[in-house]
Amino acid sequence: MALKFNPIASQSQKLPSFALPPMASLRSPKFCMVSTLPSGPKEVENLKKPFMPPPKELHFQATHTMPPQKIEMFKSLEDWAKKNILIHLKPVEKCWQPKDFLPDPTSDGFDEQVKELRERAKELPDEYFVVLVGDMITEEALPTYQTMLNTLDGTRDETGASPSPWAVWTRAWTAEENRHTDLLNKYLYLCGRVDMRQIEKTIQYLIGSGMDPGTENSPYLGFIYTTFQERATFISHGNTARLAKQHGDVKLAHLCGSIASDEKRHETAYTKIIEKLFEIDPDGAVMSFADMMRKKISMPAHLMYDGQDDNLFDHYSTVAQRIGVYTAKDYADIVEYLVDRWKVKELTGLSADGREAQDYLCGLPPRIRRLEERAQGRVKQASSVPFSWVYDRQVNL
Repeated sequence: MALKFNPIASQSQKLPSFALPPMASLRSPKFCMVSTLPSGPKEVENLKKPFMPPPKELHFQATHTMPPQKIEMFKSLEDWAKKNILIHLKPVEKCWQPKDFLPDPTSDGFDEQVKELRERAKELPDEYFVVLVGDMITEEALPTYQTMLNTLDGTRDETGASPSPWAVWTRAWTAEENRHTDLLNKYLYLCGRVDMRQIEKTIQYLIGSGMDPGTENSPYLGFIYTTFQERATFISHGNTARLAKQHGDVKLAHLCGSIASDEKRHETAYTKIIEKLFEIDPDGAVMSFADMMRKKISMPAHLMYDGQDDNLFDHYSTVAQRIGVYTAKDYADIVEYLVDRWKVKELTGLSADGREAQDYLCGLPPRIRRLEERAQGRVKQASSVPFSWVYDRQVNL
């Protein structure tokens, strides 16, 4: 899992940028106010600690909003999940491993292989590495994503080694995703083009910051979120593969394409879960889908920080938009794809709230595209900022 952004959120002169989670509804029976804004001398002093990220937004976190009967519904779906979801996992012995794409340290030709990798990397521009590093850092926060999945009522891993199909999926999905970050990290270490210490600091900050995607401990919301993210990540890694090939690095293109293939398989599994929910509870599914879209999908790495740039995530995402790795058009296309895939327009027998959610979702893709067009019209001459990941060299936004 990696980026991506929400094009509706930004009102700046830049192209649409990523969204932070908005204030959640108070409909939840349990909620707490979370603030990382300093309110006194003690809090200000805490911000000086080396593990603290910069202060972020004030918002409410709704928790455990799904009623008990729906928790039981997910437990009743365990046999279905075993037959229909676990089939999208690959046996470990059939999976590629990072070593398959990287110089072999046991080979007599290891030094030459590294030299060739570094020669190919010289042909890639800094803007490409900014996006590749950002993608890798997002993947590195995998502990946060597994934690998020294990907050979901009815599907969490209750023991850490539960035989529940939902828990088996979460652990095996995490294990498959872990290969992505291992591969990208090792490639970037060997290529010699990036400041690994700054990258490693960013990873530590990000994992320490966590994330709140607004899923409220609900697998309805949680699996809609992961469906969207996996499709976005498939697109992103596919485009980094395309750009690497354009710059003549076929091996890096193969590396990124292999990650994209995994993301597509994971997307298929999450999409099927929501498809099943639309079958057995169309009202709940369509309202949850609309809920997540109204929250504007807070992105996994929106708290990214390197110890220097308080707007690092915005800057990284703007570069990704500019070079075509992930764009506002991609965001709108994903929404439209999911509306069609889950046959939202064809739903009947909905409640009044369900029909309102249906109308909102069906009208959302063209609304996003209109906002994108307006944002394009406001774009001014590109500015540049230094990125610590590439030794503070200036990169155009």
